[in-house]
Amino acid sequence: MDLSFRNRTGFTMIELLTVIAIIAVLAALLFPVFLTARGKAREITCVSNLRQIGLAIRMYAMDSDELYPWAVDPTDKYTPIIWSLFPEFQSQIPFMPMIHEALQPYVKSKDLFRCPADTGYDIEDSNGIPLDARPTSYVRFGTSYNYRTEIAFRHLGEATMALPAETNVMFDAAGRWHGGLILEQYRYNVLHGDGHTKNVSRSALEQLWATQL
Repeated sequence: MDLSFRNRTGFTMIELLTVIAIIAVLAALLFPVFLTARGKAREITCVSNLRQIGLAIRMYAMDSDELYPWAVDPTDKYTPIIWSLFPEFQSQIPFMPMIHEALQPYVKSKDLFRCPADTGYDIEDSNGIPLDARPTSYVRFGTSYNYRTEIAFRHLGEATMALPAETNVMFDAAGRWHGGLILEQYRYNVLHGDGHTKNVSRSALEQLWATQL
């Protein structure tokens, strides 16, 4: 047997380590690209959902004297204490449907209310077993999107809003909401009062909240 031939055609340990190192470098370079692409795909789906929800709101308004849904945001429904300073509003909450329930007759599928970025988050117990520390908003409430309930309290529609193009009507439920998890770098997909949707920063969303109805 020609051992010298076998040695010439095989990989040495150094060559194998070099190949592994190159693969590791390529993976490190490509992984952020993959994450960015996945995040962009989720954003596109989420914005598309909000556009269709916006159309459903307009159809609702056509059947309701041009008023936007008399409905409540899920977190307001389950924590009405938030509105304790406004008893005239708080007293209405028990009688109001949640926003996705009010719009159900105007959408083809309840999956429209599921945002792909609404993943919740997991922790592990002492044995390394994953635990669902916080279910997704969709699993918990039936919708991944928040609604500005004050619009319903004040019986508003696009024509009666002061600045509909600068008013947040609905937005995805990640990030901070009523004392929840804070995601400083998260960009929110927002449906505005005039029906257009936009991906905005947290600071921009706070400015929308400051818009007087």
